Amino acid sequence: MEKVKGRIITRDKSFYINLIALAVPIALQNLITFLVNMADNVMIGSLGDDAISGVYMGGQLQTVIQMFIGGIEGAVAILSAQYWGKKDIKSIKKIIAVGAALAVSFGIIFTLAATIFPRQIVLIFTRETNVVDEGAAYLGIIGFSYIFFSITQVSIASMRSVETPKIGLYVSLLALVVNVGLNYIFIFGIEGILPAMKVRGAAIATLISRVIEMIVVLLYVRFKDKKLKLRVKDLVHFDKVIAKDFIKYGLPLVGGQVVWSVNMLANSMILGKYTSEVMAATSIAGMLSNLAYVFINGLSNAVGVITGKTVGQGLFEKMKEYAKTVQVIFLCLGVITGIGVFLIKNPFISMYNTSVEGAAYASEFINVLAVTTVGTCYQASCLFGLVKSGGDISFVFKNDSIFVFCVVLPSAIISSYLGAPPWVVFACLKCDQILKCFVAVVKINRFNWMKNLTRETT
Repeated sequence: MEKVKGRIITRDKSFYINLIALAVPIALQNLITFLVNMADNVMIGSLGDDAISGVYMGGQLQTVIQMFIGGIEGAVAILSAQYWGKKDIKSIKKIIAVGAALAVSFGIIFTLAATIFPRQIVLIFTRETNVVDEGAAYLGIIGFSYIFFSITQVSIASMRSVETPKIGLYVSLLALVVNVGLNYIFIFGIEGILPAMKVRGAAIATLISRVIEMIVVLLYVRFKDKKLKLRVKDLVHFDKVIAKDFIKYGLPLVGGQVVWSVNMLANSMILGKYTSEVMAATSIAGMLSNLAYVFINGLSNAVGVITGKTVGQGLFEKMKEYAKTVQVIFLCLGVITGIGVFLIKNPFISMYNTSVEGAAYASEFINVLAVTTVGTCYQASCLFGLVKSGGDISFVFKNDSIFVFCVVLPSAIISSYLGAPPWVVFACLKCDQILKCFVAVVKINRFNWMKNLTRETT
């Protein structure tokens, strides 16, 4: 292999300009999405531990569909970004058409499952009657939103791949206003006008906001976007060659998301064997974890677009220099984020109307997150932003599969079976975030992940 040249910190100003220009809108979108979910959580949290736990368990199917759609989004983003480097708009439209068809199919399947079998699905994760009642009530309504969510996410991913990330920000701002306002009205009701619908109200508010989100993003793609100029005929055009590439490179992405969704569901099942206080603590810790990763995720997506475009252009030496800089950025941000998580732990927990026991468990879980977040920022962001987006898509799938099924789940199951405290089980479920760093640093710095996935077209 050729000797790697270049500085550890690149002096290419265009890299930093593009990184910030892409990362800021995506990070703000993530922050707004978090605030929407946070508002949901806090309002529902005022209803007690059973409501928090019920919505958390009822939301597990949303986690699964997010994983599937995330795989499709990833395939759209990675392939489109590389073709964008070649300015091949025609091929990008074909990629989006395949991704949209798959997203709609998954949306329909999950909607049917959630609305026909809500109680049976929640029973997979917990047997506490009150939690199951709340979770089933929530899932039976929120399930209708999955189809709208699927279409919106693939549309936003297609815009990001051609360096138009702002539409995601606009849609999220709209969702914040609509969802929070409707949440307050539907959850608590209006005296003499509208009864309090509690968890059902939260589900209805989210459903309405998902419909509005989809309408807005489709109107933007149809009438405002000037880069792709997508039309209905573009979305119904099926190209067998592009579809074959999409499946070839998309399957490892979807497979990786499936592995991760299995991991998340197993997390819920393992911790679901404990009390509702532990489940409420898991929900609270999860929200803080999402907050911690808001800006990092924005940078990760921005790096992915830059990586795909640079590799698509065939600028491999420049990409090596970028990769070194990216690793330094994410490692430093990981340390800063971990410290921040620990410092805001108590104020964050105090926002919830949880029990003393629930707050104590949440504190222990967040202590674990303060450590593992450092690893998450480095390995997860670099493996997505560099390795996946650079073309070595199957590596991350294989790496995640090994850690989830050979390390994470076995250690968590054994520790729970032996009666370990909940925080120890939680630490086992998060241990891969640190362990995968050792694999990531070797893989990234071998630079054998840069692969041009595009085809030559006329």
